Amino acid sequence: MKIAVIGSGIAGNVIASKLCARHDITMFERNTHVGGHTHTHLVETPDGPQYIDSGFIVFNYRTYPNFTKLLAELGVDSQKSVMSFSVSCKSTNFEYMGSNLNTLFSQRRHLISPSFWKFLIEIYRFNTTAKTFLKENSDTTTLRHFLEKEKFSDDFSRLYLIPMAASVWSAQHDRILDFPARSLFVFLSNHGLLNVRDRPTWHVIQGGSKQYVEALTKGFKDRIRLSTEVFKIERNETDILIESNRGKEIFDYVFVACHSDDALALLKDPSIAEKRILGAIKYKKNKAILHTDYNLMPNNKRAWAAWNYHMLNDGDGSVALTYNMNILQGLKGKTQYCVTLNNENAINASNIVKEMEYSHPVFTSESLSAQKRVDELNGQRRTFYAGAYWGYGFHEDGVSSALNAINSFNLSLCSEKSVF
Repeated sequence: MKIAVIGSGIAGNVIASKLCARHDITMFERNTHVGGHTHTHLVETPDGPQYIDSGFIVFNYRTYPNFTKLLAELGVDSQKSVMSFSVSCKSTNFEYMGSNLNTLFSQRRHLISPSFWKFLIEIYRFNTTAKTFLKENSDTTTLRHFLEKEKFSDDFSRLYLIPMAASVWSAQHDRILDFPARSLFVFLSNHGLLNVRDRPTWHVIQGGSKQYVEALTKGFKDRIRLSTEVFKIERNETDILIESNRGKEIFDYVFVACHSDDALALLKDPSIAEKRILGAIKYKKNKAILHTDYNLMPNNKRAWAAWNYHMLNDGDGSVALTYNMNILQGLKGKTQYCVTLNNENAINASNIVKEMEYSHPVFTSESLSAQKRVDELNGQRRTFYAGAYWGYGFHEDGVSSALNAINSFNLSLCSEKSVF
């Protein structure tokens, strides 16, 4: 079969790698690099060349089973990473990092602060209450309603829960409270974030995430068309017409492995189901800047973490977060390499190495309901959908959606053969 794959992110690459041996695959990628959010940069540092990631960075064995299996199949090595989280506010000189007592009380004045001790007690109460909620309640309660009902303070929401949730999903902090509570708590529980102990060990790819992309695309790298933007997907009864900046081509099937909003925009005549399901899953753009300005880290080095959330008094509500890549990837040398989402005005321009822009799915009650309907779309009109947006937006979700789309494709082929 002649198959088009739109998008070279984790989902598209898994699909192409699984199908290329038996089918004629053509991958369309509008960007100049393969990998989507997997984006590794070769940086000449004072200590020699370093491969530094700016998109996909970490994974763990517990909640990334399919991705972990994929790495094993590819023979790609990983190394342990340090996962830690800090919250800081430059204007009020408030900061903490939750790894241990020394970092939690990185500002020693918190040791005698009644409000800070109350804040810590609320974190413990939240963990207990969230676990109980998962046993008893429905899918309709928002995080805002949960916090109000359980009488959690504004300080708890502002200093802990919103920063953590906004950082995990690169989401606008002013929208987090409208997030379905159950979905958030399930995620936190699965990742051990409702416990002080028993948390998964995080890993990074040795030599940068590009290592797995190169291994994954090895079997079809000559079939990848970079800088090729698809303008339109036209589905007919017996074939698929793909129109791109290279012209028009006919295929037997198409796997749409780009973002949901882009996927919908490409369809010449989307069905009602496609409009409702894909249209319910929105995306938000975030600027990402690779730089060496350590002033984006907390003032107190005891509070320096792998993930560092910035509390801002202005802005558009977008998450402001700095990843310390020296900590996450174990980079050697004195120079601190960071990736900051948004908050670009705080970065000294002379310290900027590279600027990027990534889009992240926005999770709402509507989008979570739409995710459950993917099987209504797969196989209809010779079209299959895959992408991390069908789950929590992470690499594991991208792999899982790809495997689901491939399974639907194989079932479709079996159905066609049985007809004849």
